[in-house]
Amino acid sequence: MYYSSVTEFILFGLTQDAGKQKAIFGVLLMLYLATLLGNFLIVVTIKTSRTLGNPMYFFLFYLSFADACFSTMTAPRLIVDALSQKKSISYNECVTQVFAAHFFRCLEIFVLILVAFDRYVAICKPFVLVILSWVGSCIHSLAQLFLALRFPFCGPSVIDHYFCDLQPLLKLACMDTYVINLLGVSNSGAICMVSFIILFISYVVILFSLRNYSVEGRRKALSTCTSHFIVVVLFFGPCIFIYTRPATTFPVDKMVAVFYTIGTPLLNPLIYTLRNVEVKHAMKKLWCSQV
Repeated sequence: MYYSSVTEFILFGLTQDAGKQKAIFGVLLMLYLATLLGNFLIVVTIKTSRTLGNPMYFFLFYLSFADACFSTMTAPRLIVDALSQKKSISYNECVTQVFAAHFFRCLEIFVLILVAFDRYVAICKPFVLVILSWVGSCIHSLAQLFLALRFPFCGPSVIDHYFCDLQPLLKLACMDTYVINLLGVSNSGAICMVSFIILFISYVVILFSLRNYSVEGRRKALSTCTSHFIVVVLFFGPCIFIYTRPATTFPVDKMVAVFYTIGTPLLNPLIYTLRNVEVKHAMKKLWCSQV
């Protein structure tokens, strides 16, 4: 482990234009609140409903939980910093954000795989699989944290991003980062690529099995699989773009990051859960009874 002379970083954010920062504040605040509300409704509904007891809803419960937590790791600071003059973050907060963001992002990936497999494999021990997902996410995040802690920083301390991640921190490290970048790509990049390939194959298997369905059943299943696969592409596209390439930066990187830190946590509950008839029925029953 190296010791850094830097005790805090300055987050550059999305833009330095005051007018654009106010617009960013308003738009992202609404998107973040919508993300929290949608995922909170799903978590409470699945937790309290007696009709949503099969493994798929158990996995969707943790998907919504991971979505809300992942978005909370990055969105609030971005929203607050949009109106702040000093966008500083301490060294300890920064490395904590690296760990937490990668933990919940990886948990989302593993749960998405479980959701896909549950569609054609009877899963008898979903709790065990979720525990394994938590353990796998923790191992991945600890590896990211270990790499981040090896960076010696001697200035400047301005991160050209709106949250702490390995790629922006690599640019500030006072050392040869080739090996560390290679390790980061082999860790995060491999998880993104392998998981996407597994999900792609699983949906191909599902579509192949539709030939045994009736015309109406095939239509409904195809509609569901298509919408789910669109989410998978939107989820893994930015992930693969960011984490499977050498330590280079592009102007579009921050907008891509906004999409996967705020956009996909909002889309997941809309596509995976709120289009589900059983969930909508359980949600109406629960909240109408409360009213």
